[in-house]
Amino acid sequence: MTNTPEDTWWREAVVYQCYIRSFKDGDADGVGDIAGLQSRIPYLVDLGVDAVWINPWYPSPQHDAGYDVADYRDIEPTYGTLAEADALLADLRAVCLKVFLDVVPNHTSSDHPWFQQALAGDERARARYIFRPGKGDGSEPPNDWQSNFGGPAWTRLATGDWYLHLFAPEQPDLDWTNPEVREEFEDVLRFWFDRGVDGFRIDVAHGLAKTPGLPDAGPQGVVSHNDPHPAWDHDDVHEIYRGWRKVADSYDPPRIFVAEAWVPETARLAQYLRPDELHTAFQFDFMRAPFRSGIMREIIEDSLRLSDELEAPSTWVLSNHDVVRQVTRFSRTQSTRMEEAVWDRQRFATEPGDLELGVRRARAAILAVLALPGTAYLYQGEELGLAEYEDLPDDRRQDPIFEQTRGADPGRDGCRVPLPWSGSVPPYGFGDGAAAETWLPQPDDWGPLTAAAQTGDPASTLELYRTALRLRRERLLGVDDFAWVDAPDDVLAFRRGGVECWVNTGTEAVRLPGNDLLVASDPGVAALLPPDTGAWIVRH
Repeated sequence: MTNTPEDTWWREAVVYQCYIRSFKDGDADGVGDIAGLQSRIPYLVDLGVDAVWINPWYPSPQHDAGYDVADYRDIEPTYGTLAEADALLADLRAVCLKVFLDVVPNHTSSDHPWFQQALAGDERARARYIFRPGKGDGSEPPNDWQSNFGGPAWTRLATGDWYLHLFAPEQPDLDWTNPEVREEFEDVLRFWFDRGVDGFRIDVAHGLAKTPGLPDAGPQGVVSHNDPHPAWDHDDVHEIYRGWRKVADSYDPPRIFVAEAWVPETARLAQYLRPDELHTAFQFDFMRAPFRSGIMREIIEDSLRLSDELEAPSTWVLSNHDVVRQVTRFSRTQSTRMEEAVWDRQRFATEPGDLELGVRRARAAILAVLALPGTAYLYQGEELGLAEYEDLPDDRRQDPIFEQTRGADPGRDGCRVPLPWSGSVPPYGFGDGAAAETWLPQPDDWGPLTAAAQTGDPASTLELYRTALRLRRERLLGVDDFAWVDAPDDVLAFRRGGVECWVNTGTEAVRLPGNDLLVASDPGVAALLPPDTGAWIVRH
């Protein structure tokens, strides 16, 4: 099969992450759905993205916002029907938007028929999950593993046995040493590929294979992916993805995978991107980086080196549904090291944020991301300059992290609030028809941030994104070269083709060398680049 542009679109694509539950409500029940997404296809086209990644839309009891899947071959009734999904896929294809879905292979919902059969005593179904006897007299968990959401990673049944769940108890881990599990998921991939889906984002891609014997992990840090762990990143996972790659390559054009793989070091990430495994993996370091040019430069250099070695594109992302929105991250004191989302959330109660400053820095940072070679992912709402909803009432929080940590960690709900489309008060046009209470409440001050309010305003964040995405298509697609540009220590500056990107993370304004300003993160940028701003320029 020859390599054509249709085969390689994903190498430079901009992908828009649609958290469907919070994107747009088409039936006025307060929850986003397929009809709502379908109604906003023109918005995505006008924004200028190339593809849409849809978070899990499968039937689910929603203990973890759809990442607890009860049926991988159907649609959650709250979101619509399989027929509506097919119509949506056709409409997206008609406007040349590619589609990624989420696949959740590490665990199912506890409502999944397999797990229900296992609980009923079906030994064949039981062998698809990880059940173990407890330690000693059986009253202690089989090992010391902790859930990513807090508390033990094991739950005991009335029979006395324990089952593994690296996330919520309602998300039992599958046993990927079982051939039936492997066959099932390869069939699930084909089910959606046959319907026209272009690729999958793989949830917890590093977690499928566990160390044989399930040994104790020993003392662990607050963030488990920073340290080696017997539940994560085991070498046996790569055999699974070699099988998946064969499935993807059997289609014309081949289908694409992007991995959510949290690993301790770049060298480990590289193993997922070998030619017979996955196509891309998220470069998460930008989501953890402070607004400091030195750290940002190290991340870029490391990622581009890996890209050159593997001939796999870098995949850049500033935010997603699991981390604090970048406006809020950048609104507080910036660390001298990489930060984790849990640490960011802990600062909500200890350090007031300067959201005006956060917006300035976020606008500058996106110019850096969109100027870099490779693929860029945008999380819905970042194009509106939305901040984290820090003051979301505790009695409305739904993230299992909040429950399992007993409120010590507020969880991820604050970045998942339904989008504001129009109007000056909640629900800001989120639902059509009668105004229903949204599934998560919205702040009272989002009126100026709605898509309608920002459209046509050249100073708005939405129009900045539209302009930068247009210029990226016009000026940067197909440009292979990359070079650093001499600049002061607090300035990130690089060149691609004839375009230079400058981002000032320091405290003093710097003079721009070019006399053709293509786009700037602040309307006041001219000959000087103020602190916390960015620009694309061309020299003559």
